Amino acid sequence: MSLAVLYSRARAGMDAPLVTVEAHLSNGLPSLSIVGLPETAVRESKDRVRGALLTAGFEFPARRITINLAPADLPKEGGRFDLPIALGILAASGQIPGNELGELEFAGELALSGELRPVQGILPVSIQTSRANRTLVVPMENTAEATLVHTARVLGGRHLLDVTAHLTRTGRLQLAVPGNTGARTSELPDLADVRGQHHVRRALEIAAAGSHSLLLIGPPGTGKSMLASRLPAILPDMSEAEALEVAAISSISGRPVDPGTWKCRPFRAPHHTASAVALVGGGTNPGPGEISLAHHGVLFLDELPEFDRRVLEVLREPLESGHITISRAARQAEFPARFQLIAAMNPCPCGWLGDPSGRCRCTSEQVMRYRNRISGPLLDRIDLHVEVPRLSFDEMQGKKGECSVTVRERVTQTREIQLRRNNTLNSQLSQQQMDETCVLKKADLTLLQQAVEKLRLSARAYHRILKLARTIADMDSSTAISTQHLLEAVGYRKLDRQNV
Repeated sequence: MSLAVLYSRARAGMDAPLVTVEAHLSNGLPSLSIVGLPETAVRESKDRVRGALLTAGFEFPARRITINLAPADLPKEGGRFDLPIALGILAASGQIPGNELGELEFAGELALSGELRPVQGILPVSIQTSRANRTLVVPMENTAEATLVHTARVLGGRHLLDVTAHLTRTGRLQLAVPGNTGARTSELPDLADVRGQHHVRRALEIAAAGSHSLLLIGPPGTGKSMLASRLPAILPDMSEAEALEVAAISSISGRPVDPGTWKCRPFRAPHHTASAVALVGGGTNPGPGEISLAHHGVLFLDELPEFDRRVLEVLREPLESGHITISRAARQAEFPARFQLIAAMNPCPCGWLGDPSGRCRCTSEQVMRYRNRISGPLLDRIDLHVEVPRLSFDEMQGKKGECSVTVRERVTQTREIQLRRNNTLNSQLSQQQMDETCVLKKADLTLLQQAVEKLRLSARAYHRILKLARTIADMDSSTAISTQHLLEAVGYRKLDRQNV
């Protein structure tokens, strides 16, 4: 046989499109050429493949070898094509049989010794291979991640000789067995560590129950970061479909996926010096940013006004749509970004505005400039604005509050009410769903109208108040939004009240 055909997968954003690897041998001067839009790492694979074949004791054909990676217009990158290229050359030269190649897909980098090295982004490959009803052959280090897809058939090898022995039936690769998967929530910081701040704990539970965005405002050292870091512990575990999405994003980013905690919701806290590309993603070959790494989890922005304003503005569209599209001259990639935004800020540049000690010396102009670093449209998209005051000594010595497990049970119950009713959380309700579920009595409608006019609220803020009131009503297991629920929701627009 002078032609062999194998299958592998490329990387294109969250997708893993099929790549057909064709190896052809012909007469002519000995050479090896790779075509099909290969990038540098793929072009260099010819030297790795030659060294691996010779070291493993195979003959490297002294003929003209052409490797075609189809489709030709899809960019190919990384060392994942080393293994299929090497096997294609062996099959085309008759050193291994090619009758099983059509039932398998291959991905793996080769060392010069012939050992298989792990590659990035194997989880999307495993998902697509399973849908194509083929078996995936990968380096042993990639099997734990690949078997997160329960329907996938995965074979793991440590050396090129292991794979060739499987194909020649002189040895067999064993199907990889999925490891123990779960969510070790006991290792997350516990909400019981927070003393006092009962109204903030209440706001945190509301935010968790409806997946609402939250802004914490208070002096330094009042527990804003501590409270935010405990939000993941009161959120329910992700479903398997959600966990696979999050794990796939981590996989293509080169971050390890721990099967023991892969259903825990992610918590990302980028520093305020992060660039717009670091936050939303980008690069020559577009990759995911912090908002995508926080998908189905929490994105915490501490010291919110210290972020570059242009960086913060890129959050506006993902907060509404739940995804981000990155366009470059050569290609475009779309990544999911359905995250829950939690932000923290000081009330003024020195941080002590409104403190009973009177230590703040900031002028009204300084306070205004400080707060104007955050645009109105971004603040409009944050559902809860909550003040976190300084605790007294007695409050710091007080009893511990409820633990995360207890609060998490209530949050889970509230979310189940929303999912049964609308198949989505309240923060993501459509206009039609709001019209059906956020109905107010005539007196409450008049009250909300007065609040909108007095606070000069936008239509977006008006809708967010309704969604927030619906979540508060669900926490009380109430089928209707009462006056109390509506007043509490309006009370969480702190910055809007201060701007009047």
